[in-house]
Amino acid sequence: MKKQVKLFYCHMSLLLFILFLAGCSDNTNAKLNANAGENDVTLSTEETTEVEEDNQVNEASSSSTSEDTSQEDAKESSSEESKSGESNPADESEENHAFDDYSSKEIEYARVWSQLGANQEIDELNVQLISAGSPLNPDDENSLTYPEDVVQLRGSRIVDGIVTYSGNGNGTINVYNVPMRWYGGFPPPEDIDKEEIQKEMEDIITNTKLVNVDTGNNEEIIEIINKMNSQ
Repeated sequence: MKKQVKLFYCHMSLLLFILFLAGCSDNTNAKLNANAGENDVTLSTEETTEVEEDNQVNEASSSSTSEDTSQEDAKESSSEESKSGESNPADESEENHAFDDYSSKEIEYARVWSQLGANQEIDELNVQLISAGSPLNPDDENSLTYPEDVVQLRGSRIVDGIVTYSGNGNGTINVYNVPMRWYGGFPPPEDIDKEEIQKEMEDIITNTKLVNVDTGNNEEIIEIINKMNSQ
């Protein structure tokens, strides 16, 4: 009987010991799992922080690169605009001094002929200054007279044509439609209608044409000046 009791207690003691060991093992596993979870959370937080920092660095770098590119584009654009707006000082100097050797009147006569002359391939350009009160037709004693001072330009040949005008001093001129030859030739025909001629002269005086004079091509203007004879 005593042996059975002792055996029972031995079994109970062994069972309690086993349960105690099992309990300790469970507590240890629980702590390990808890620590592992904490470590996972810590690592996850650190990784998230690192990713955010990397993104911020990348955004800052991208922004800086974009700003640099914009500044470079702006500089290049400004440089190109500056170059396109630049003029050659040598060309400007040549343009400004092209007529230094000529008078303003010579330049005016050449420009008028360049614009209105019937023939540009002239051998010479004759310039005649006609005072107010002078007859439109010097060969006609009954001719009407000019109401103002005029300039008459003509070549050495009939085919070169004639230009008669007065200047207004503002880049415009009044052109008189004076014919190259009166009455279709000289001398006038015997059966000419003098009243008709008078009306024609009145029309020339009262119906002048206002013309804006162009500057023309410098080289062509100088070429005309060099063929000029003044009277």
